[in-house]
Amino acid sequence: MILRRAKEILLKESEAIKDVANQLDHTFNRAVDLILNGQGKVVTTGIGKSGLIAQKIASTFSSTGTPSFFLHPAEALHGDLGMVENEDILLAISNSGEAPEVVRIVSSLKRMGVKSIVITGKPDSSLGQLGDILIKVNVTEACSFGFIPTSSTTATLALGDALAILVLEKRGFTENDFATLHPGGALGKRLLLKVEELMHVGEQLPIVGMETPMKDTIYEISSKRLGVTCVCDREGRMVGVITDGDLRRAIEKDGSLLTKTAKDIMTHNPKRIKKDALAAEAIQKMEQYAITSLFVVDAEEPEIPVGIVHIHDLLKAGAH
Repeated sequence: MILRRAKEILLKESEAIKDVANQLDHTFNRAVDLILNGQGKVVTTGIGKSGLIAQKIASTFSSTGTPSFFLHPAEALHGDLGMVENEDILLAISNSGEAPEVVRIVSSLKRMGVKSIVITGKPDSSLGQLGDILIKVNVTEACSFGFIPTSSTTATLALGDALAILVLEKRGFTENDFATLHPGGALGKRLLLKVEELMHVGEQLPIVGMETPMKDTIYEISSKRLGVTCVCDREGRMVGVITDGDLRRAIEKDGSLLTKTAKDIMTHNPKRIKKDALAAEAIQKMEQYAITSLFVVDAEEPEIPVGIVHIHDLLKAGAH
């Protein structure tokens, strides 16, 4: 009974989002254009549950390149209206369209020349009549009583996301722009962190020559503790790689491993990555080829190894 009812509620809320999508018309285009061409901030407001949705929408706008903040209706009517400038755009939310505090804010700012976008379920309401642009969210609530804010807040939240995403797409907002605004989080690490920040260099880089005896090659792999070494020619160009797995396979195939040199065992054409590549790209490459290390090269000298990055380094840094 509980699970069945929970599924009914979730499906009803999802249907509400579909209903709003079907209700959208040219006014949504106008709202996007107004925000896109605006010279100020997007100021969101609402009271109660609508206020919580307005806060989230403001946060989404700010994190996607559109400066925005939430204006609490009660505080606004006691002096905080001074935070709003003429070039700002007001986004007011009220399902009933009759929340007195929100109506007074829109009315007051309208006299100041501030343009407003109103989201409401009642186009003929006081708020609906005041807005410069009206977006209708007329849905049936998912609760048994039919009036507890459920479907309406879900649909309004989704509508706010649609507004923010359309604006960022029109502005050409990129992943790097997003990462710049989120430098401390996991997203920032995944989008900004580069291979050169995590690679092992200098004495930590395992390198042997083509003629290096296997005894010394094994020592190089063991001492650097990365399970691999690159093999370079006399000019320092990387021509092969030897892994722990290569050693095991060579032993199983031929018991005379120690009589050979690195060139006899190495795998040709080792996988590599440029040092200015994103760490996330390195993980993708490792997953693609089922390997745990990548040798790092400079873009100007793609045959010369300058470092090595191990999957443990990437995962530890939160680049996944």
